[in-house]
Amino acid sequence: MEKKEEVLRIENLHISFKTTAGTVKAVRGVNLTVNRGETVAIVGESGSGKSVSAKAVMGILAKNGVIDQGRVTLSYYRSPQEKVTREILEMKKEEIRRHVNGKRIAMVFQDPMTSLNPLIPVGRQIMEGMIWHYNTPKEEAQKKALELMELVGITDAEKRMKNYPHQLSGGMRQRIVIAIALACDPDLLICDEPTTALDVTIQSRILELIQKIQKERDLSVIYITHDLGVVAKVADRVNVMYAGKIVETGTVNDVFYDPRHPYTWGLLSAMPDLGTNDERLYTIPGSPPNLLHEVTGDAFAPRNKYALKIDSRLEPPMFRISDTHQAATWLLHPDAPHVELPPELRDRIERMKKEAGYHESE
Repeated sequence: MEKKEEVLRIENLHISFKTTAGTVKAVRGVNLTVNRGETVAIVGESGSGKSVSAKAVMGILAKNGVIDQGRVTLSYYRSPQEKVTREILEMKKEEIRRHVNGKRIAMVFQDPMTSLNPLIPVGRQIMEGMIWHYNTPKEEAQKKALELMELVGITDAEKRMKNYPHQLSGGMRQRIVIAIALACDPDLLICDEPTTALDVTIQSRILELIQKIQKERDLSVIYITHDLGVVAKVADRVNVMYAGKIVETGTVNDVFYDPRHPYTWGLLSAMPDLGTNDERLYTIPGSPPNLLHEVTGDAFAPRNKYALKIDSRLEPPMFRISDTHQAATWLLHPDAPHVELPPELRDRIERMKKEAGYHESE
């Protein structure tokens, strides 16, 4: 299998926030790589550190956010011959704005209404990035903005160029946000819950649109979501985050069909499923830890019915399951007792495999 060219590498990223109650250690050692043309998903409950990690990459952390340690390396080609590698965390904010944001890495946020300026027509908002980054002449920027609006599926684009955000529907606004993100031909698109504010039919259209554009442009995409249904549709690789750490990582087949971390089991069990005989919706008991306090051992242990004694004392390392699959749980230690997948989840995984036409050799 040919090794794909790496676009982004995050190494041992630690982020904390100074608050009136104390220091919150929101991200506690995240490692992540994204290759060209690949879709990487980051999943987990609210507050697990997904969006904060992405904002650190974009240099848009809140004022009270501090990057305690780590490296974020962006690689791209200025020309087919000239490869450029930038250490984002070593760059000044102004440098990141000028050379990275929008130009190399673009972000699509949850709520399009907060991403768009209500006082400027949407056409001009799409043109802004091209003019700012590349000094594109106005007529040329206008032409490209029209093309982008058509690309993202907006009909009657010429008329819509003059519309203000409040004159468009939620789905259209999100399409405009995607057009703005694509305006400067970035190498990496970060989608932070891009379909949360939209209804189900529009959701699937937006996901299909991002996939289509990704294929056409060989774009790398990071999806940040808590919706595993979205992940199953779009991701190549999945990173499961809990309490500021990645606790399981693997291909979409590894994580969906052979999950190893009890937290991943909980997330998969909590997905709504029409094929189950159980009328109750499953929820993971308890709540995530308060990261104002030091976490001792495995952060998931208090909510884990399979927790071992060692979980309260020592944090588990990442255990290697295969070349593509790793998980941080003491259950994978050779001396740990053997724990079977919960039967309901095993049945659900079998149903998912059947629906997807999955065979073990894949």
